[in-house]
Amino acid sequence: MANVQYYDVILKPVVTEKSMDGMADKKYTFLVHPDANKTMIKEAVEKMFPGTKVAKVNTMNQDGKKRRRGLIVGESKKTKKAVVQLTEDSKEIEIFSGL
Repeated sequence: MANVQYYDVILKPVVTEKSMDGMADKKYTFLVHPDANKTMIKEAVEKMFPGTKVAKVNTMNQDGKKRRRGLIVGESKKTKKAVVQLTEDSKEIEIFSGL
């Protein structure tokens, strides 16, 4: 496994209708590094966003889609999503506050 630091774990937030509905329950969705596990994701969220406490983390692996260009067949990149549930007394994450 690669040496992944906490600032390399979270790649970008996912902004969809479903993820925005989850923010009312303090659930935030991020694209994360494919080699990151749940404990690494929890530490990264708590370090990158001060005042947050993570209750639980759910992860999903998404395989790459088949792509074809002429006779050459390949796949797009594999991704991993994480849904982070914060505790009730935790602060909100500021990235999503203006959306």
